[in-house]
Amino acid sequence: MAATSSNPSEEPLMNDSQSTILQKHAAFFDRNKDGLIYPWETYQGCREIGIGILLSAGAGIAINLAFSGKTRPGKSLNLLFPIDVRNVIKSRHTSDSGVYDAEGEFDPAKFDEIFHKHSKANADALTADELSDFLKANRLPKDYYGWVIGFLEWKVLFSVCKDKNGLLQKETLRAFYTGDLFYQLEQERARK
Repeated sequence: MAATSSNPSEEPLMNDSQSTILQKHAAFFDRNKDGLIYPWETYQGCREIGIGILLSAGAGIAINLAFSGKTRPGKSLNLLFPIDVRNVIKSRHTSDSGVYDAEGEFDPAKFDEIFHKHSKANADALTADELSDFLKANRLPKDYYGWVIGFLEWKVLFSVCKDKNGLLQKETLRAFYTGDLFYQLEQERARK
């Protein structure tokens, strides 16, 4: 782990056992493990999981612009737009699935609810149409920001993680929420 910063507000996470599931999910993109995710790290992480150059570049800019201020409340504007992994819970958007609870922990009941309510063709997977229905069902009225963020993240996830039959498998989605999927995809790409 990197040396601790002299600024206590920018110290890295203490260790994995103290991190929430959402922090572990986000920490994949903290490529140098200093507790902050910069746009170039978001880009690198996206590339490591198989997202194309342009989409990774767009994600590096958009994600950090959208979430840096939320995860660094009360701090002055930082033109490098870092996301503070410790405060990543503050970046949760509206119109989401609710699988991460208010503390950033994984809620198994909310996770199972996705498949109970929306998977019709296969109990343990979602088709593209079922995913669209799921997104529509989670929309809050007039929450255009939440709709767009949700649509983009789920469509990218589906395009990267669907299986050869065009299905997003339940265990793949569980691994996405826990952050394990990112490391699996990175290892698969390294083997190729």
